Amino acid sequence: MDDGSSDTKSTIMRKPIWLKIFGHDITAPLLLLILSLLLFVPGQWTVPPLDRDEPRYTQATKQMLETGDYIDIRFQEQARHKKPVGIYWLQAAAVKLTGHDAEAPLWVYRLPSLIGAVFCVFAAFWMARAFMGPAGAVIVAGFVALSIIVGVEARLAKTDAVLFATVIVAQGALARIWLKATTERAWGLSFLFWTALAGSVLIKGPVGLMVVGLTVLGLMVLKRSFSWFRAASPLIGFVWFLLLVSPWFVAIWIATDGTFFTEAIGRDLLGKVGQGQEGHGAPPLTHLGAMFGVFWPLPAFFLIALPLIWKERASPLVTFAIAWFVPSWIVFELVATKLPHYTMPLLPALALPVAAALLDGAGEQSRKWVRVIAAVLLALPPVGLAAIAFAGPIVLGIWPSPPGAVIVALGAVFGIAAASRLFRGPALYAFPAVTLSAICVAVGIWGFVGPALTPVWVSPRLVAALDEIPGCRDASSRQVVTAGFHEPSFIFLEGTGTRIISPAGAAEFLAKAGAGGQATCRVAAIESREEAAFLAEAKEIDLVPKVRIRVDGLNINGGDEVDIALYQNATATKGAEDGNDEQQ
Repeated sequence: MDDGSSDTKSTIMRKPIWLKIFGHDITAPLLLLILSLLLFVPGQWTVPPLDRDEPRYTQATKQMLETGDYIDIRFQEQARHKKPVGIYWLQAAAVKLTGHDAEAPLWVYRLPSLIGAVFCVFAAFWMARAFMGPAGAVIVAGFVALSIIVGVEARLAKTDAVLFATVIVAQGALARIWLKATTERAWGLSFLFWTALAGSVLIKGPVGLMVVGLTVLGLMVLKRSFSWFRAASPLIGFVWFLLLVSPWFVAIWIATDGTFFTEAIGRDLLGKVGQGQEGHGAPPLTHLGAMFGVFWPLPAFFLIALPLIWKERASPLVTFAIAWFVPSWIVFELVATKLPHYTMPLLPALALPVAAALLDGAGEQSRKWVRVIAAVLLALPPVGLAAIAFAGPIVLGIWPSPPGAVIVALGAVFGIAAASRLFRGPALYAFPAVTLSAICVAVGIWGFVGPALTPVWVSPRLVAALDEIPGCRDASSRQVVTAGFHEPSFIFLEGTGTRIISPAGAAEFLAKAGAGGQATCRVAAIESREEAAFLAEAKEIDLVPKVRIRVDGLNINGGDEVDIALYQNATATKGAEDGNDEQQ
Protein backbone atom coordinates (compact mmCIF):
# COMPACT_ATOMS: atom_id res chain seq x y z
CA MET A 1 0.00 0.00 0.00
CA ASP A 2 1.37 3.38 -0.98
CA ASP A 3 2.08 5.43 2.13
CA GLY A 4 2.63 8.63 0.17
CA SER A 5 6.43 8.59 0.49
CA SER A 6 8.77 8.36 -2.48
CA ASP A 7 12.46 8.57 -3.19
CA THR A 8 11.93 9.95 -6.66
CA LYS A 9 12.38 13.64 -7.12
CA SER A 10 9.10 15.45 -7.64
CA THR A 11 8.51 17.64 -10.61
CA ILE A 12 8.52 21.37 -10.14
CA MET A 13 5.19 22.45 -8.70
CA ARG A 14 3.13 24.72 -10.90
CA LYS A 15 2.22 28.01 -9.27
CA PRO A 16 -1.59 28.36 -8.78
CA ILE A 17 -3.33 30.92 -10.96
CA TRP A 18 -4.34 33.06 -7.98
CA LEU A 19 -0.71 33.31 -6.91
CA LYS A 20 0.35 34.22 -10.44
CA ILE A 21 -2.12 37.13 -10.30
CA PHE A 22 -1.59 38.33 -6.73
CA GLY A 23 1.98 37.22 -6.08
CA HIS A 24 3.34 40.64 -7.01
CA ASP A 25 4.17 43.76 -5.03
CA ILE A 26 1.48 45.74 -6.89
CA THR A 27 -1.44 43.31 -6.74
CA ALA A 28 -0.74 41.63 -3.37
CA PRO A 29 -1.80 44.65 -1.23
CA LEU A 30 -5.19 44.74 -2.96
CA LEU A 31 -5.81 41.07 -2.19
CA LEU A 32 -4.65 41.48 1.41
CA LEU A 33 -6.86 44.53 1.97
CA ILE A 34 -9.98 42.78 0.66
CA LEU A 35 -9.16 39.65 2.65
CA SER A 36 -8.58 41.64 5.86
CA LEU A 37 -11.83 43.55 5.54
CA LEU A 38 -13.85 40.38 4.88
CA LEU A 39 -12.28 38.67 7.89
CA PHE A 40 -12.18 41.53 10.41
CA VAL A 41 -15.15 43.83 9.75
CA PRO A 42 -18.14 41.50 10.41
CA GLY A 43 -19.43 41.97 13.94
CA GLN A 44 -17.64 45.26 14.65
CA TRP A 45 -20.99 47.07 14.93
CA THR A 46 -23.20 44.26 16.17
CA VAL A 47 -21.24 42.26 18.77
CA PRO A 48 -21.72 43.80 22.25
CA PRO A 49 -18.76 44.38 24.59
CA LEU A 50 -17.01 41.16 25.54
CA ASP A 51 -16.40 40.99 29.28
CA ARG A 52 -14.21 41.67 31.02
CA ASP A 53 -11.07 43.16 29.54
CA GLU A 54 -12.58 45.03 26.60
CA PRO A 55 -15.06 47.18 28.58
CA ARG A 56 -12.38 47.93 31.17
CA TYR A 57 -10.29 49.51 28.44
CA THR A 58 -13.18 51.32 26.79
CA GLN A 59 -14.56 52.61 30.09
CA ALA A 60 -11.13 53.94 31.10
CA THR A 61 -10.83 55.73 27.74
CA LYS A 62 -14.37 57.03 28.12
CA GLN A 63 -13.45 58.55 31.47
CA MET A 64 -10.37 60.19 29.94
CA LEU A 65 -12.69 61.90 27.46
CA GLU A 66 -15.14 62.86 30.18
CA THR A 67 -12.54 64.31 32.55
CA GLY A 68 -9.88 65.55 30.15
CA ASP A 69 -7.22 63.70 32.17
CA TYR A 70 -5.14 61.80 29.61
CA ILE A 71 -2.35 60.81 32.01
CA ASP A 72 -3.92 58.83 34.86
CA ILE A 73 -5.91 55.74 33.87
CA ARG A 74 -9.02 54.95 35.89
CA PHE A 75 -12.01 52.62 35.88
CA GLN A 76 -14.59 54.69 37.76
CA GLU A 77 -12.79 55.66 40.98
CA GLN A 78 -10.35 52.75 40.82
CA ALA A 79 -6.85 53.37 39.47
CA ARG A 80 -6.14 51.10 36.50
CA HIS A 81 -2.39 50.72 36.85
CA LYS A 82 -1.87 47.64 34.70
CA LYS A 83 -0.88 48.73 31.20
CA PRO A 84 0.65 51.92 29.76
CA VAL A 85 -1.41 54.61 28.13
CA GLY A 86 -0.88 53.92 24.41
CA ILE A 87 -4.09 52.09 23.58
CA TYR A 88 -6.20 54.57 25.56
CA TRP A 89 -4.75 57.46 23.57
CA LEU A 90 -5.44 55.64 20.31
CA GLN A 91 -9.03 54.95 21.32
CA ALA A 92 -9.51 58.54 22.43
CA ALA A 93 -8.09 59.72 19.09
CA ALA A 94 -10.51 57.42 17.25
CA VAL A 95 -13.42 58.97 19.15
CA LYS A 96 -12.27 62.52 18.40
CA LEU A 97 -11.42 61.90 14.74
CA THR A 98 -14.82 60.33 14.04
CA GLY A 99 -16.60 63.37 15.50
CA HIS A 100 -17.96 61.60 18.60
CA ASP A 101 -17.70 62.33 22.29
CA ALA A 102 -17.34 60.02 25.30
CA GLU A 103 -20.73 58.44 24.48
CA ALA A 104 -19.40 57.11 21.18
CA PRO A 105 -20.66 53.65 20.20
CA LEU A 106 -18.45 50.66 20.90
CA TRP A 107 -17.31 50.23 17.29
CA VAL A 108 -15.51 53.58 17.48
CA TYR A 109 -13.46 52.39 20.45
CA ARG A 110 -12.68 49.22 18.47
CA LEU A 111 -11.26 51.11 15.48
CA PRO A 112 -7.61 51.02 16.67
CA SER A 113 -7.79 47.22 16.99
CA LEU A 114 -9.42 46.85 13.57
CA ILE A 115 -6.88 49.14 11.91
CA GLY A 116 -4.09 47.47 13.89
CA ALA A 117 -5.14 44.02 12.68
CA VAL A 118 -5.27 45.16 9.05
CA PHE A 119 -1.86 46.79 9.51
CA CYS A 120 -0.54 43.50 10.93
CA VAL A 121 -1.37 41.78 7.63
CA PHE A 122 0.45 44.40 5.56
CA ALA A 123 3.36 44.49 8.02
CA ALA A 124 3.67 40.70 7.78
CA PHE A 125 3.90 41.00 3.99
CA TRP A 126 6.61 43.65 4.31
CA MET A 127 8.50 41.65 6.94
CA ALA A 128 8.45 38.50 4.80
CA ARG A 129 9.73 40.39 1.76
CA ALA A 130 13.09 40.60 3.57
CA PHE A 131 13.47 36.85 2.97
CA MET A 132 11.37 35.96 -0.07
CA GLY A 133 9.56 37.22 -3.11
CA PRO A 134 6.04 38.67 -3.11
CA ALA A 135 4.43 35.27 -3.77
CA GLY A 136 5.79 33.82 -0.53
CA ALA A 137 5.17 37.06 1.38
CA VAL A 138 1.50 37.10 0.42
CA ILE A 139 1.15 33.58 1.86
CA VAL A 140 2.78 34.69 5.13
CA ALA A 141 0.42 37.66 5.35
CA GLY A 142 -2.47 35.39 4.46
CA PHE A 143 -1.73 33.09 7.40
CA VAL A 144 -1.69 36.12 9.71
CA ALA A 145 -5.06 37.32 8.35
CA LEU A 146 -6.70 33.88 8.49
CA SER A 147 -5.64 32.96 12.03
CA ILE A 148 -8.46 32.74 14.55
CA ILE A 149 -6.66 34.70 17.26
CA VAL A 150 -5.98 37.72 15.03
CA GLY A 151 -9.64 37.76 14.01
CA VAL A 152 -10.69 37.78 17.67
CA GLU A 153 -8.28 40.54 18.67
CA ALA A 154 -9.36 42.66 15.68
CA ARG A 155 -12.76 42.93 17.37
CA LEU A 156 -11.66 43.67 20.92
CA ALA A 157 -10.95 47.24 21.98
CA LYS A 158 -7.75 46.44 23.85
CA THR A 159 -3.99 46.23 23.37
CA ASP A 160 -3.10 43.06 21.52
CA ALA A 161 -3.81 43.78 17.85
CA VAL A 162 -1.86 47.05 17.99
CA LEU A 163 0.95 45.44 20.00
CA PHE A 164 1.18 42.71 17.34
CA ALA A 165 1.56 45.35 14.63
CA THR A 166 4.46 47.05 16.45
CA VAL A 167 6.24 43.71 16.96
CA ILE A 168 5.98 42.74 13.28
CA VAL A 169 7.32 46.13 12.16
CA ALA A 170 10.24 45.89 14.61
CA GLN A 171 11.01 42.35 13.47
CA GLY A 172 10.82 43.34 9.81
CA ALA A 173 13.35 46.11 10.38
CA LEU A 174 15.52 43.79 12.49
CA ALA A 175 15.48 41.11 9.76
CA ARG A 176 16.78 43.56 7.16
CA ILE A 177 19.47 44.85 9.51
CA TRP A 178 20.59 41.29 10.29
CA LEU A 179 20.58 40.17 6.65
CA LYS A 180 22.82 43.06 5.66
CA ALA A 181 25.53 41.53 7.89
CA THR A 182 27.43 44.79 8.05
CA THR A 183 28.37 47.28 10.74
CA GLU A 184 27.45 50.22 8.50
CA ARG A 185 24.60 52.17 10.07
CA ALA A 186 21.16 51.54 8.54
CA TRP A 187 19.60 54.80 9.69
CA GLY A 188 16.13 54.35 8.19
CA LEU A 189 15.71 50.80 9.44
CA SER A 190 17.15 51.75 12.84
CA PHE A 191 14.64 54.58 13.18
CA LEU A 192 11.79 52.20 12.31
CA PHE A 193 13.12 49.52 14.67
CA TRP A 194 13.46 51.71 17.75
CA THR A 195 10.23 53.62 17.06
CA ALA A 196 8.27 50.38 16.80
CA LEU A 197 9.85 49.15 20.03
CA ALA A 198 8.85 52.37 21.79
CA GLY A 199 5.32 51.98 20.46
CA SER A 200 5.15 48.43 21.81
CA VAL A 201 6.21 49.62 25.26
CA LEU A 202 3.62 52.41 25.31
CA ILE A 203 0.97 49.89 24.27
CA LYS A 204 1.74 46.94 26.57
CA GLY A 205 4.90 47.50 28.54
CA PRO A 206 7.73 44.97 28.22
CA VAL A 207 6.03 42.27 26.10
CA GLY A 208 7.13 43.52 22.67
CA LEU A 209 10.53 44.47 24.07
CA MET A 210 10.92 40.89 25.36
CA VAL A 211 9.98 39.23 22.05
CA VAL A 212 12.21 41.44 19.92
CA GLY A 213 15.04 41.46 22.47
CA LEU A 214 15.09 37.67 22.70
CA THR A 215 15.14 37.50 18.90
CA VAL A 216 18.25 39.71 18.86
CA LEU A 217 19.92 37.52 21.48
CA GLY A 218 18.88 34.37 19.64
CA LEU A 219 20.41 35.60 16.38
CA MET A 220 23.63 36.51 18.17
CA VAL A 221 23.88 33.06 19.74
CA LEU A 222 22.93 31.08 16.63
CA LYS A 223 25.35 32.95 14.37
CA ARG A 224 27.98 33.59 17.05
CA SER A 225 28.17 37.20 15.95
CA PHE A 226 27.36 40.43 17.75
CA SER A 227 28.82 43.03 15.42
CA TRP A 228 25.89 43.06 13.00
CA PHE A 229 23.70 44.79 15.59
CA ARG A 230 25.85 47.92 15.32
CA ALA A 231 23.92 48.66 12.13
CA ALA A 232 20.86 49.21 14.34
CA SER A 233 22.60 52.24 15.92
CA PRO A 234 22.03 50.87 19.43
CA LEU A 235 23.26 53.90 21.36
CA ILE A 236 21.45 56.60 19.38
CA GLY A 237 18.47 54.31 18.90
CA PHE A 238 18.12 53.67 22.61
CA VAL A 239 18.25 57.41 23.32
CA TRP A 240 15.48 57.91 20.74
CA PHE A 241 13.52 55.07 22.37
CA LEU A 242 13.80 56.77 25.77
CA LEU A 243 12.75 60.13 24.33
CA LEU A 244 9.57 58.53 23.00
CA VAL A 245 8.55 56.58 26.10
CA SER A 246 9.81 58.81 28.91
CA PRO A 247 7.34 61.75 28.82
CA TRP A 248 4.29 59.71 29.81
CA PHE A 249 6.20 57.50 32.24
CA VAL A 250 7.55 60.59 34.02
CA ALA A 251 4.10 62.19 34.01
CA ILE A 252 2.41 59.09 35.46
CA TRP A 253 5.15 58.79 38.08
CA ILE A 254 4.43 62.35 39.20
CA ALA A 255 0.64 61.95 38.99
CA THR A 256 0.55 58.74 41.02
CA ASP A 257 3.64 59.28 43.17
CA GLY A 258 5.15 56.10 41.69
CA THR A 259 2.13 53.94 42.47
CA PHE A 260 1.63 53.07 38.79
CA PHE A 261 4.96 51.26 38.64
CA THR A 262 4.49 49.32 41.88
CA GLU A 263 1.06 48.18 40.65
CA ALA A 264 1.97 47.51 36.99
CA ILE A 265 5.26 45.75 37.68
CA GLY A 266 4.95 44.48 41.24
CA ARG A 267 1.40 43.17 41.07
CA ASP A 268 0.30 42.81 37.44
CA LEU A 269 3.49 41.70 35.66
CA LEU A 270 5.22 39.73 38.43
CA GLY A 271 1.85 38.39 39.58
CA LYS A 272 1.28 36.84 36.16
CA VAL A 273 4.75 35.34 36.17
CA GLY A 274 4.49 33.77 39.62
CA GLN A 275 0.88 32.62 39.68
CA GLY A 276 -2.13 32.39 37.41
CA GLN A 277 -4.11 35.61 37.70
CA GLU A 278 -7.92 35.62 37.62
CA GLY A 279 -8.07 31.84 37.23
CA HIS A 280 -5.88 31.78 34.11
CA GLY A 281 -3.08 29.63 35.47
CA ALA A 282 -2.02 26.59 33.46
CA PRO A 283 0.95 24.20 33.28
CA PRO A 284 3.84 24.42 30.78
CA LEU A 285 3.10 23.34 27.17
CA THR A 286 -0.42 24.74 27.43
CA HIS A 287 0.42 27.38 24.84
CA LEU A 288 1.75 24.72 22.46
CA GLY A 289 -1.56 22.89 22.62
CA ALA A 290 -3.56 26.11 22.31
CA MET A 291 -1.68 27.11 19.16
CA PHE A 292 -3.26 24.20 17.28
CA GLY A 293 -6.56 26.04 17.69
CA VAL A 294 -5.87 29.77 17.86
CA PHE A 295 -3.29 29.77 15.03
CA TRP A 296 -5.63 27.86 12.68
CA PRO A 297 -5.17 27.15 9.79
CA LEU A 298 -1.38 27.45 10.10
CA PRO A 299 -0.66 24.34 12.27
CA ALA A 300 -1.98 21.92 9.63
CA PHE A 301 0.29 23.43 6.99
CA PHE A 302 3.20 23.54 9.46
CA LEU A 303 2.90 19.79 10.04
CA ILE A 304 3.04 19.14 6.30
CA ALA A 305 5.93 21.59 5.81
CA LEU A 306 8.06 20.41 8.76
CA PRO A 307 10.32 18.02 6.79
CA LEU A 308 11.26 20.73 4.29
CA ILE A 309 11.74 23.27 7.08
CA TRP A 310 14.08 20.86 8.88
CA LYS A 311 16.04 20.32 5.66
CA GLU A 312 16.56 24.09 5.37
CA ARG A 313 17.20 24.67 9.08
CA ALA A 314 20.54 26.38 8.40
CA SER A 315 19.04 28.94 6.00
CA PRO A 316 18.76 32.60 7.11
CA LEU A 317 14.95 32.43 6.95
CA VAL A 318 14.64 29.43 9.27
CA THR A 319 17.39 30.74 11.55
CA PHE A 320 15.51 34.02 11.99
CA ALA A 321 12.23 32.17 12.58
CA ILE A 322 13.84 29.97 15.26
CA ALA A 323 15.40 32.97 17.01
CA TRP A 324 11.99 34.70 16.94
CA PHE A 325 9.88 31.76 18.09
CA VAL A 326 11.81 29.50 20.46
CA PRO A 327 13.12 31.83 23.22
CA SER A 328 9.85 33.76 23.62
CA TRP A 329 7.77 30.58 23.47
CA ILE A 330 9.83 29.11 26.33
CA VAL A 331 9.23 32.26 28.40
CA PHE A 332 5.49 32.19 27.70
CA GLU A 333 5.31 28.53 28.75
CA LEU A 334 7.17 29.25 32.00
CA VAL A 335 4.92 32.18 32.94
CA ALA A 336 2.15 30.91 35.24
CA THR A 337 -0.67 33.00 33.75
CA LYS A 338 -1.62 31.75 30.29
CA LEU A 339 -4.11 33.23 27.87
CA PRO A 340 -4.44 32.26 24.19
CA HIS A 341 -3.49 35.67 22.83
CA TYR A 342 -0.15 35.83 24.68
CA THR A 343 1.67 33.92 21.91
CA MET A 344 0.16 35.89 19.02
CA PRO A 345 3.42 37.84 18.42
CA LEU A 346 5.04 34.49 17.52
CA LEU A 347 2.60 33.65 14.70
CA PRO A 348 4.67 35.11 11.81
CA ALA A 349 7.73 33.20 13.00
CA LEU A 350 5.90 29.98 12.08
CA ALA A 351 4.28 31.40 8.95
CA LEU A 352 7.64 32.41 7.40
CA PRO A 353 9.17 28.93 6.95
CA VAL A 354 5.79 27.36 6.18
CA ALA A 355 5.21 29.77 3.28
CA ALA A 356 8.67 29.03 1.87
CA ALA A 357 8.06 25.28 2.16
CA LEU A 358 4.67 25.56 0.44
CA LEU A 359 6.28 27.24 -2.55
CA ASP A 360 8.80 24.39 -2.65
CA GLY A 361 6.01 21.83 -2.95
CA ALA A 362 5.44 20.78 0.67
CA GLY A 363 2.98 17.91 0.85
CA GLU A 364 3.83 16.26 -2.43
CA GLN A 365 5.81 13.48 -0.76
CA SER A 366 4.51 13.57 2.81
CA ARG A 367 3.70 10.29 4.52
CA LYS A 368 0.07 9.32 4.54
CA TRP A 369 -0.36 9.44 8.32
CA VAL A 370 1.06 12.98 8.38
CA ARG A 371 -1.40 14.07 5.71
CA VAL A 372 -4.28 12.47 7.63
CA ILE A 373 -3.42 14.34 10.84
CA ALA A 374 -2.94 17.61 8.97
CA ALA A 375 -6.26 17.20 7.17
CA VAL A 376 -8.06 16.59 10.47
CA LEU A 377 -6.41 19.67 12.02
CA LEU A 378 -7.58 21.72 9.04
CA ALA A 379 -11.17 20.48 8.92
CA LEU A 380 -11.94 20.17 12.63
CA PRO A 381 -12.28 23.89 13.64
CA PRO A 382 -14.73 24.95 10.88
CA VAL A 383 -16.76 21.77 11.29
CA GLY A 384 -16.80 22.20 15.06
CA LEU A 385 -17.86 25.84 14.76
CA ALA A 386 -20.63 24.87 12.34
CA ALA A 387 -21.96 22.41 14.92
CA ILE A 388 -21.75 25.05 17.65
CA ALA A 389 -23.50 27.63 15.45
CA PHE A 390 -26.48 25.28 15.20
CA ALA A 391 -26.51 23.53 18.57
CA GLY A 392 -25.24 26.37 20.79
CA PRO A 393 -28.36 28.56 20.51
CA ILE A 394 -30.59 25.53 21.09
CA VAL A 395 -28.72 24.77 24.32
CA LEU A 396 -29.32 28.38 25.36
CA GLY A 397 -33.03 28.02 24.62
CA ILE A 398 -33.22 30.11 21.45
CA TRP A 399 -33.41 29.40 17.73
CA PRO A 400 -30.19 29.37 15.71
CA SER A 401 -29.60 32.32 13.42
CA PRO A 402 -30.68 30.96 9.98
CA PRO A 403 -28.19 32.99 7.90
CA GLY A 404 -25.46 32.44 10.47
CA ALA A 405 -25.93 28.67 10.63
CA VAL A 406 -26.02 28.39 6.83
CA ILE A 407 -22.94 30.55 6.25
CA VAL A 408 -20.89 28.75 8.91
CA ALA A 409 -22.04 25.39 7.49
CA LEU A 410 -20.78 26.56 4.10
CA GLY A 411 -17.50 27.38 5.83
CA ALA A 412 -17.37 23.80 7.10
CA VAL A 413 -17.87 22.51 3.56
CA PHE A 414 -14.98 24.65 2.33
CA GLY A 415 -12.94 23.43 5.31
CA ILE A 416 -13.54 19.81 4.36
CA ALA A 417 -12.66 20.62 0.74
CA ALA A 418 -9.43 22.25 1.91
CA ALA A 419 -8.60 19.22 4.06
CA SER A 420 -9.23 16.93 1.09
CA ARG A 421 -6.94 19.03 -1.10
CA LEU A 422 -4.29 19.12 1.60
CA PHE A 423 -4.43 15.34 1.88
CA ARG A 424 -3.84 14.93 -1.85
CA GLY A 425 -1.00 17.54 -1.94
CA PRO A 426 0.70 19.81 -2.73
CA ALA A 427 -0.44 21.73 0.35
CA LEU A 428 -0.39 25.12 -1.35
CA TYR A 429 -3.37 24.12 -3.49
CA ALA A 430 -5.52 23.93 -0.33
CA PHE A 431 -5.00 27.62 0.43
CA PRO A 432 -7.95 29.06 -1.60
CA ALA A 433 -10.46 26.65 -0.03
CA VAL A 434 -9.24 27.29 3.50
CA THR A 435 -9.44 31.04 2.83
CA LEU A 436 -13.08 30.72 1.77
CA SER A 437 -13.71 28.62 4.87
CA ALA A 438 -12.23 31.30 7.13
CA ILE A 439 -14.25 34.05 5.47
CA CYS A 440 -17.52 32.13 5.83
CA VAL A 441 -16.80 31.33 9.48
CA ALA A 442 -15.91 34.96 10.25
CA VAL A 443 -19.01 36.35 8.54
CA GLY A 444 -21.32 33.70 9.98
CA ILE A 445 -20.05 33.66 13.59
CA TRP A 446 -19.29 37.35 14.10
CA GLY A 447 -21.92 38.80 11.78
CA PHE A 448 -24.92 36.62 12.68
CA VAL A 449 -24.47 33.80 15.20
CA GLY A 450 -22.72 35.82 17.90
CA PRO A 451 -25.03 38.86 17.97
CA ALA A 452 -28.09 36.55 17.97
CA LEU A 453 -27.00 34.80 21.21
CA THR A 454 -29.16 37.13 23.28
CA PRO A 455 -29.00 35.11 26.55
CA VAL A 456 -25.26 35.81 26.90
CA TRP A 457 -25.57 39.54 26.23
CA VAL A 458 -26.89 40.39 29.68
CA SER A 459 -25.53 43.94 29.96
CA PRO A 460 -27.09 45.28 26.72
CA ARG A 461 -30.41 43.71 27.69
CA LEU A 462 -30.21 45.30 31.13
CA VAL A 463 -29.68 48.72 29.58
CA ALA A 464 -32.59 48.13 27.18
CA ALA A 465 -34.77 47.10 30.12
CA LEU A 466 -33.86 50.31 31.97
CA ASP A 467 -35.02 52.29 28.93
CA GLU A 468 -38.44 50.63 29.22
CA ILE A 469 -39.05 51.64 32.85
CA PRO A 470 -41.54 54.51 33.08
CA GLY A 471 -39.77 57.79 33.72
CA CYS A 472 -36.33 56.35 32.95
CA ARG A 473 -36.08 56.67 29.21
CA ASP A 474 -33.54 59.48 29.45
CA ALA A 475 -30.33 57.62 30.28
CA SER A 476 -28.48 60.85 31.11
CA SER A 477 -30.76 61.64 34.05
CA ARG A 478 -31.37 58.24 35.61
CA GLN A 479 -29.37 56.96 38.56
CA VAL A 480 -28.52 53.27 38.68
CA VAL A 481 -26.77 51.05 41.20
CA THR A 482 -26.05 47.35 40.96
CA ALA A 483 -25.50 44.65 43.55
CA GLY A 484 -24.26 41.18 42.59
CA PHE A 485 -23.78 41.92 38.88
CA HIS A 486 -20.44 43.66 38.51
CA GLU A 487 -19.58 43.24 34.85
CA PRO A 488 -17.58 46.16 33.36
CA SER A 489 -19.71 46.01 30.21
CA PHE A 490 -22.71 47.20 32.21
CA ILE A 491 -20.73 50.16 33.54
CA PHE A 492 -19.56 51.10 30.04
CA LEU A 493 -23.01 50.81 28.45
CA GLU A 494 -25.03 52.43 31.24
CA GLY A 495 -22.58 55.17 32.18
CA THR A 496 -19.70 56.10 34.46
CA GLY A 497 -22.09 57.11 37.24
CA THR A 498 -23.37 53.54 37.63
CA ARG A 499 -22.30 52.42 41.09
CA ILE A 500 -21.46 48.94 42.35
CA ILE A 501 -22.63 48.72 45.96
CA SER A 502 -23.82 46.28 48.61
CA PRO A 503 -27.45 45.06 48.86
CA ALA A 504 -27.92 47.22 51.97
CA GLY A 505 -26.50 50.22 50.13
CA ALA A 506 -28.90 49.59 47.24
CA ALA A 507 -31.87 49.65 49.62
CA GLU A 508 -30.71 52.92 51.17
CA PHE A 509 -30.18 54.33 47.66
CA LEU A 510 -33.78 53.57 46.67
CA ALA A 511 -35.13 54.97 49.92
CA LYS A 512 -33.93 58.42 48.81
CA ALA A 513 -35.98 58.29 45.58
CA GLY A 514 -38.57 61.05 45.42
CA ALA A 515 -37.09 62.93 48.37
CA GLY A 516 -38.09 66.58 48.45
CA GLY A 517 -41.19 65.92 46.36
CA GLN A 518 -39.27 65.47 43.10
CA ALA A 519 -39.77 62.37 41.00
CA THR A 520 -36.39 60.80 40.35
CA CYS A 521 -35.50 57.76 38.26
CA ARG A 522 -33.54 55.62 40.69
CA VAL A 523 -33.12 51.95 39.87
CA ALA A 524 -31.29 49.19 41.71
CA ALA A 525 -30.23 46.16 39.66
CA ILE A 526 -30.16 43.28 42.15
CA GLU A 527 -28.83 39.86 41.17
CA SER A 528 -30.86 36.99 42.66
CA ARG A 529 -28.01 35.88 44.93
CA GLU A 530 -28.14 39.26 46.68
CA GLU A 531 -31.92 39.65 46.60
CA ALA A 532 -32.66 38.19 50.05
CA ALA A 533 -30.17 40.54 51.71
CA PHE A 534 -31.59 43.49 49.76
CA LEU A 535 -35.18 42.73 50.75
CA ALA A 536 -34.20 42.19 54.38
CA GLU A 537 -32.55 45.62 54.51
CA ALA A 538 -35.51 47.19 52.72
CA LYS A 539 -37.83 45.84 55.42
CA GLU A 540 -35.56 47.25 58.12
CA ILE A 541 -35.73 50.79 56.73
CA ASP A 542 -39.44 50.63 55.74
CA LEU A 543 -38.67 50.69 52.01
CA VAL A 544 -41.33 49.19 49.73
CA PRO A 545 -39.33 47.97 46.71
CA LYS A 546 -41.10 47.25 43.44
CA VAL A 547 -39.77 44.97 40.70
CA ARG A 548 -40.08 46.65 37.34
CA ILE A 549 -38.44 44.09 35.06
CA ARG A 550 -36.40 40.93 35.47
CA VAL A 551 -33.54 40.07 33.14
CA ASP A 552 -32.03 36.61 33.14
CA GLY A 553 -29.33 34.98 31.06
CA LEU A 554 -25.89 33.43 31.04
CA ASN A 555 -22.95 35.54 32.16
CA ILE A 556 -20.43 35.31 29.29
CA ASN A 557 -17.61 35.60 31.81
CA GLY A 558 -17.61 32.35 33.77
CA GLY A 559 -20.77 30.86 32.32
CA ASP A 560 -22.91 31.40 35.45
CA GLU A 561 -26.66 31.83 35.14
CA VAL A 562 -27.86 35.23 36.35
CA ASP A 563 -31.30 36.57 37.25
CA ILE A 564 -31.38 40.33 37.81
CA ALA A 565 -34.35 42.30 39.11
CA LEU A 566 -34.66 46.02 38.42
CA TYR A 567 -36.14 47.54 41.58
CA GLN A 568 -37.60 50.96 42.28
CA ASN A 569 -39.08 52.61 45.34
CA ALA A 570 -42.81 51.87 45.07
CA THR A 571 -43.74 55.20 46.67
CA ALA A 572 -41.79 57.11 44.03
CA THR A 573 -42.89 55.24 40.92
CA LYS A 574 -46.11 57.14 40.26
CA GLY A 575 -44.23 60.38 39.76
CA ALA A 576 -41.82 58.58 37.51
CA GLU A 577 -44.66 57.16 35.43
CA ASP A 578 -46.16 60.62 35.04
CA GLY A 579 -42.77 61.91 33.91
CA ASN A 580 -42.60 59.15 31.32
CA ASP A 581 -46.04 60.10 30.01
CA GLU A 582 -44.77 63.65 29.47
CA GLN A 583 -41.74 62.31 27.56
CA GLN A 584 -44.04 60.28 25.32
